[in-house]
Amino acid sequence: MAGLIGKKLGMTRVFTDEGRSVPVTVLEAGPCPVLQVKSEKSDGYSAVQVGFGAKKHKRTSKAEMGHASKAGLDAAPRLVREFPAGEGDAYEPGQELTVEMFEAGQRVRVTGVSKGKGFQGVVKRHGFTGRPASHGHPMSRTPGSMGPGTDPSRVIKGKKLPGRMGGKRRTVRHLQVVRVDSERNLLFIQGGVPGSRNSYVLIRK
Repeated sequence: MAGLIGKKLGMTRVFTDEGRSVPVTVLEAGPCPVLQVKSEKSDGYSAVQVGFGAKKHKRTSKAEMGHASKAGLDAAPRLVREFPAGEGDAYEPGQELTVEMFEAGQRVRVTGVSKGKGFQGVVKRHGFTGRPASHGHPMSRTPGSMGPGTDPSRVIKGKKLPGRMGGKRRTVRHLQVVRVDSERNLLFIQGGVPGSRNSYVLIRK
């Protein structure tokens, strides 16, 4: 089943009929035109190539414009991604995929690039407790002992240490669709999804 490319707009809340507050992430999803349908016979695998947004003509190469014009598009998409095609799915170049392929109560998976937090220590990156904080401990947030001394006389591979945090591709599964706004191409998904505002995400069933 193909999915949608979307943009994360931010978070808000919606209220259920019982008056319960539900935190949701608002995604602008689609419409996503189908650029190419790949098959086992011609490409060696089955997939659907879809696009999102539109590039300015002066920033579009001839190859990108030619590929988009084959699908009947006037402008090249800003972002192009592929989704695996399921059995029995029939797509055609130029076909538009919208948020109507989802419905309230459905479970989806959302993929995005998490927020980059730069170089961080072990307390923030791995949740270490730290040393005693009373009386101004001089090394309260250091990682502590590195490992064995005589044998094997090295730091064991996989040791949790300071390093770059965030900025990686992450997928959150089993997120529930709370509301679908087909007029404004919006999806309201319960909970948080990876990425900052205006970052691109992939939404799949």
